Amino acid sequence: MRGRCRDAGARIKDGMIIRDPVHGDIALTSLEREVLDTPEVQRLRGIKQTGTANLVYPGCVHTRFDHSLGTLAMVRRIARGLRERGHDLDRDEEQAAAVAALIHDVTHVPFGHTLEDERRLFPRHDRGDRLARLLDGRLGETLRRAGLFAPVVAILEEKAAEREGPGARPLWWRQVVSSTIDADLLDYLRRDSYFAGLVHDYDERIFHYFDLDAGRLVLNLVRDEMDRPDARSEVLQLLRTRYFLSERVYFHHTKVCSGAIISKAVELATEHGLREEDLLWQSDYGLLGLLKAYPPGRPDPRVRRLAERVERRELLKRGYVISAARVDREARSRLVAAYHFDREGRRRAEEELARCLGLPFEDVVVYCPALSFMKEAGALVRTRRGVVHLNDPSAGAPSELRALEERYEALWRFYVFVPEGHEERCARAAEELFGFPSERRARG
Repeated sequence: MRGRCRDAGARIKDGMIIRDPVHGDIALTSLEREVLDTPEVQRLRGIKQTGTANLVYPGCVHTRFDHSLGTLAMVRRIARGLRERGHDLDRDEEQAAAVAALIHDVTHVPFGHTLEDERRLFPRHDRGDRLARLLDGRLGETLRRAGLFAPVVAILEEKAAEREGPGARPLWWRQVVSSTIDADLLDYLRRDSYFAGLVHDYDERIFHYFDLDAGRLVLNLVRDEMDRPDARSEVLQLLRTRYFLSERVYFHHTKVCSGAIISKAVELATEHGLREEDLLWQSDYGLLGLLKAYPPGRPDPRVRRLAERVERRELLKRGYVISAARVDREARSRLVAAYHFDREGRRRAEEELARCLGLPFEDVVVYCPALSFMKEAGALVRTRRGVVHLNDPSAGAPSELRALEERYEALWRFYVFVPEGHEERCARAAEELFGFPSERRARG
């Protein structure tokens, strides 16, 4: 049975209760309802949480709006656990953290992780001035009226703990919203599993392990000065679920391919003047429609063709694949420097492969992600040796955790996507260009 999140202390007069398929009833205060009803937050209804994963798992049509509500619910649940452990949390502080959770994804654009993290076309959603632009309207006005503009912005901009003295804010404000094992993770693990139709979950007991140490959010893995194997096992279960979703959903080759196609379409559109701010009020479907007609009045057929590939699920195929299984970390780092961080280097490789294969430039997509690592393994935990990072070897990190980190690192894949029928020729040309034999051959 999935947990049902109800905060008995929530001030819901003039607020509302929303029924969520994952967490049950979520109670909102009147302020949270106001924030939820702003155009800046409502736009998240049009942005899917897992990008193009619905091309693999049709149920993955849940949105960043849903996830934002769930993250707020998890903040409330963690705060309740902290109170049960005897911490006297200020209700206004909790309100600031809850509102920050509700708008923590407000700066996302359609297919944002693909555009920002994978093809690096724009700054990350939590960088730059995107937040300032979105807070220039009704959302910002709502926060100012409530006296929460400064603390919420501090939480979202990772400045909650930069100052010392009277103006300083508790570290846990930021950490509960976005750190390692946090409200964000606790919602999307359940939500993504649920909508993908995968039977993976964690136990409610995890909420009893959250604690505060010098204002920091930690997971308490000790009782009566003895380490608790059961608590550590529950934390490891979270990380196993994180790995499982990465393997099955987030890094699925079809999701990767479709996202890479959209990214290349956007990249080509930027050559005609498409800007980051042009994406800010677009939905997923709206962006595809924009691309098909971009630039206005003289659409680029290359951009339209790529957008239509995704709409019709007429995707490119894996012509070349290498992985961490056969490419050591040093070599992976060189590839990442040459084809992930260097946009011009990636473009030259795509142009060279297109020339060798006699294909249009838009039909060849090089995908080189950053190196994979499991940040959640660095969560702060309290052991009988004190507060340490979960994966700290000096703290007796279990071998199972290291094995899980290694498996996550091994999810790294370098692809070249090409039209069907060109896979074998692509493999030969890419082997010569990149210096590694392809690990996948086209089916005969």
